[in-house]
Amino acid sequence: MASFQLTLSYDGTAYAGWQIQATARTLQAEIERALEAITRQRIRVVASGRTDAGVHALGQVISFACETRLSAAVLGRALQAHLPPDIRVRASQAAVPGFHAIRDAVGKRYRYVLQDGPVQDVFSRGYAWQVPYCLDDHLMRQAARVLVGRHDFASFQASGSPRASSVRTIRELELVRRAGVHADVIVFEVEADGFLYHMVRNLVGSLVEVGSGKRPVGWLAEVLAARDRRRAGVTAPPHGLYLLCVRYPDGVRA
Repeated sequence: MASFQLTLSYDGTAYAGWQIQATARTLQAEIERALEAITRQRIRVVASGRTDAGVHALGQVISFACETRLSAAVLGRALQAHLPPDIRVRASQAAVPGFHAIRDAVGKRYRYVLQDGPVQDVFSRGYAWQVPYCLDDHLMRQAARVLVGRHDFASFQASGSPRASSVRTIRELELVRRAGVHADVIVFEVEADGFLYHMVRNLVGSLVEVGSGKRPVGWLAEVLAARDRRRAGVTAPPHGLYLLCVRYPDGVRA
């Protein structure tokens, strides 16, 4: 039995998320269907995170094992030939026996893209949250500083996926305004040892409350301390979210 680690990029627009569903098209189902066509085996793949409907990825990592004589490189090319054009195999490598994309991960990095202002870019509507008013990214940056470090992020956890602990460590966080092709965008990037269900989207929704002037800069610290989801802002829509990369113990980002 050979073990494999693959890094994928995908546009999540046409999918009902990662996890297989009986009545909807999902990323996991597409990949497992392609692997079965190549190997003639039913293979269950594990992803580093089960991205929601509409969420994109630049560096999703999957793991699986199967009986094959194909090298990792050949298997990766064969898989790409069987996948739709909105899923790309970025890298394919042999993995140590027992490698598990979720359990072995020690960190992830996400990006969220906002496009603000009254004139919205028609080309980014499926890839950024278009906020129809101007946001103060300087205030958002100030407010976000309180999030760095080890905290209980219960206020930013959606219901439906209970965890043993809601304590996580945010290692890096940046929020910058960048010139886009057709309009400026605000890019929020965050790296942590793990994330709660909808945590990034809830953080962004709360930051937009500050950037719009509806809440003061210090409000986010109050929300964090409250450990109550009802105190935070709205959940940002999924199509602005991207899984950038996953970190494993050897220090390599997949």
